[in-house]
Amino acid sequence: MAAAADALRMSRTMVTRCLAQMEAWAGARLLHRTTRRQSLTAAGEQTLARCRRMLEIAEEMAQPPQDDADPVRGLLRVACAQSLAQEVLMPTLANFLRAHPHAAIDPRIDSRPVNLIEDRIDLAIRITNDLDPNIVARRLGACESVVCASPAYLAARSVPRQVEDLALHNCLGCSYVGRSLWEFTDASGQHASVPVGGNLSANESLVLHKAMLDEVGIGLQPVYAVAGALARGELELILADGRPAPLGIHGIYATRRQMPAALSALLDTLTPILQTPAGREPRALKANWASSARAWL
Repeated sequence: MAAAADALRMSRTMVTRCLAQMEAWAGARLLHRTTRRQSLTAAGEQTLARCRRMLEIAEEMAQPPQDDADPVRGLLRVACAQSLAQEVLMPTLANFLRAHPHAAIDPRIDSRPVNLIEDRIDLAIRITNDLDPNIVARRLGACESVVCASPAYLAARSVPRQVEDLALHNCLGCSYVGRSLWEFTDASGQHASVPVGGNLSANESLVLHKAMLDEVGIGLQPVYAVAGALARGELELILADGRPAPLGIHGIYATRRQMPAALSALLDTLTPILQTPAGREPRALKANWASSARAWL
């Protein structure tokens, strides 16, 4: 109760009075109270869910545009992993904000799953092939990956010639693509699953990217994360004939009903950017990294 009073900038007595009014309004006890803790009753859980829906509807009631004013306005909170935000999202957001000066973006950079309601997130962008079927999401594009390592690592440990050779190397794990099993498709369409292992894993591509530059091991990385390093020769593409399984890039949001114009416009802006550009097949990447980097960045 004291914490609620601090958060709401009111006295504890006033918080207690407000709670009593809410219980009278709901016609039920909302909290179990003891000297040590408080917890929601079943009626409290139901009332909380209804109040959150009320707040959601209130936030969606934007002021109608005047005359021919741009209807894209208001603040959007967007959750995204750091590497995707830095390499792909931020340039797109810059163009979006120039096109819609009445809109504002608050990026929340985090790789962990978020609760859209509790964290007040309008849009979460996630790279995964294991999406919960019960959530509201829109597929924005595909994330192609490549296998690469530093030239120094490969000189010391030899270059893998086929995907099965990866089992003999220190492979850096990423939660996006599976830490212990990497999936590939060769030029003939044959699929292969390779068990891999290593002494370093992380949930953020930038961490693994730095480890690869420091000669720690081989990484399976999104194209957007390593395009520049490959173009500069800091990393070397390997197994170009084996294509890692692509991952879906999804926009996750709370509801399809009464979607704010700003969110709809942002999704429409992101979709063509995150669609697979031409020339991002592994062979094409190996042949011309400079043009591929420009396609992404």
